[in-house]
Amino acid sequence: MRLSTTPRGAFHAPSIVLVFVGLFLLAIPASASRGDRLPEFQECVERCVSIECPATLPLHLRLTFWTCPQNCDYVCQQSITAERIRDGLPVEQFHGKWPFRRLLGVQEPFSVLFSILNGYAHYTGLRYISLHLPHDYPMVHWYRLFAYFGLMCWFWSAVFHTRDFVFTERMDYFGAGANVLYGLYYAPIRLFRLYKPTHQKTLSLWKGTCIAAYIAHVYFLQFIRWDYTYNMAANVVVGTLSNVLWSWYSFKNYADSKKGGNWWKIWPGLIVTWLVAAMSLELLDFPPVFGLDAHALWHAATIAPTVWWYWFLVRDAGADEGRGEKLLTK
Repeated sequence: MRLSTTPRGAFHAPSIVLVFVGLFLLAIPASASRGDRLPEFQECVERCVSIECPATLPLHLRLTFWTCPQNCDYVCQQSITAERIRDGLPVEQFHGKWPFRRLLGVQEPFSVLFSILNGYAHYTGLRYISLHLPHDYPMVHWYRLFAYFGLMCWFWSAVFHTRDFVFTERMDYFGAGANVLYGLYYAPIRLFRLYKPTHQKTLSLWKGTCIAAYIAHVYFLQFIRWDYTYNMAANVVVGTLSNVLWSWYSFKNYADSKKGGNWWKIWPGLIVTWLVAAMSLELLDFPPVFGLDAHALWHAATIAPTVWWYWFLVRDAGADEGRGEKLLTK
């Protein structure tokens, strides 16, 4: 995602930096790009469709649901882009996207690859917490759910970047939105120990609020109005709240981390810094270089912080279990 008016895949990141998820999750779509309006492009597509269609496409294109007119559109994008590069003209976007070179029918190969690697980071994180956290640790259930939400989120990201349809776009955005909201959901459960029996009423109220908010959010977008601006604003609010909570954790434990050498207590703040630096890639929005654009590089930049976040959760669980370290809340 980027701050321009170009629609792209949803932004994904660890829950600690969900404020940045909100900032980039959904951009305002443009009705057309400059490349779409090029007369030579329109003529090329018209000519290709009239000559080539209907035609039987190769198996790998049929398996990824390409149609003959869509294939003509892609071929003309590549042809016009090659001509413009040869003539020293700037590369233009088509239908709100850069003219990526597909691979075996996949529209954005690097974004798909990095989405899969992000999903794998959650998979290894799930195994890591299952290995290192005792089954009776109160937060282990919520941490596993965090991994499952991450896996679901990045699965739909990979699907969307494979083929951009209305359905895959919406599943990508809904999946990312659920991941964002879940990040806010489990943060206060840990930080304020809502998992304790004495807080069960509060926990039930909090759970109901989050579920109702997500259902209302999806219902509005799906059945009332698909509003990118609203969606972005909603995720900014949710992400900011989550980010504030975990930043407070780092701030409260900064002095203790210096005294006892427990530097892991400020890892959330360091992860935020990492993501802020990586976020600048989204602001650049440059044409693909060897198939890599800013959005794909942003996806690449979120892999390591995800792994790092699971390390933090396990270290924090040790403190939460009372192994000689002060807890954030009492």
